[in-house]
Amino acid sequence: MTNPRLIICGSIALDRIMNFSGKYRDLIRPDKLHVLSLSVLLDKMEETPGGVAANIAHGMAQLGERPVLLGSVGPDAFAYMKELKAAGIDTAHVHTSQLPTASFNVMTDSEDNQVGGFYPGAMSDSEKLTLEPWVGQDVLVCVSAHDPPGMRSQVEECVRHGLRLVYDPGQQVSNSPAEDLKAGVEAAEVLIANDYELGALCEKTGLDADGIKAKVPVVVTTLGKDGSVIEGAKVRSPVKVSACISGKVVDPTGAGDAYRAGFLYGYLRQWQLQKCGRLGSAVASYIVEHHGTQARLSKKGIMERYVRTFKEEIQL
Repeated sequence: MTNPRLIICGSIALDRIMNFSGKYRDLIRPDKLHVLSLSVLLDKMEETPGGVAANIAHGMAQLGERPVLLGSVGPDAFAYMKELKAAGIDTAHVHTSQLPTASFNVMTDSEDNQVGGFYPGAMSDSEKLTLEPWVGQDVLVCVSAHDPPGMRSQVEECVRHGLRLVYDPGQQVSNSPAEDLKAGVEAAEVLIANDYELGALCEKTGLDADGIKAKVPVVVTTLGKDGSVIEGAKVRSPVKVSACISGKVVDPTGAGDAYRAGFLYGYLRQWQLQKCGRLGSAVASYIVEHHGTQARLSKKGIMERYVRTFKEEIQL
């Protein structure tokens, strides 16, 4: 039996990742939030390819999957698209806009707290993107964070055409209308969010977290260094997954996307959910050891790390 084809919708970006050795909590004065003005001395700055959908697709391609990337870039991303195609990603459906490629600029402190800004650029040119080519085919559609109107349109297409949906609104929870978020939750086969995003989604929509977990078949909540928990209407009892043993944490940016790559790789193959989450943790553990969101992965290394952490064999 062949696995469904994965269509990953979302942002494709050229990122600037910055780190400093201080702590935000030492710099922010609660009594002066109304006149907040901060400047930090950076220890490191790196320009790197990124974007949520591209990061997930890159991780999956490293595992041997050939996902379809659906997004929009500017003319400045020609070399980037060439690299993604060479990595094994189907980029034939990426739209080239006249606008510059989106850019995420993030500063991370010594406690892995982050403050970032996202310039949408070409990502806003989302009306050219459609799921029509895959109507009637065996596909799994992951709608991850990008242009909110585009996300709404893709959720609507999934509902209209009966396409299976993984809903991953990410940091666009704060920028998406409540009704769009409710529609995504209602249509989702899988909902993925970190604990902060899930809380923000509940607050914005008025939905109850327990109610969401009773409705959506699979709800994955990532918890950073504390691993993840998998719940949902089709999950008899919460499945807790620890973070994978890794080396020195250099930068956490992109770890959530890497987790999604590992989880979805297993999910496409109908693995047990705990095993899907554990592979997600193993892939994420590689990303945090590097600057940038797209590290080169070793299948052998991932399997060895998986076995060392979870005491069970895995074959990729």
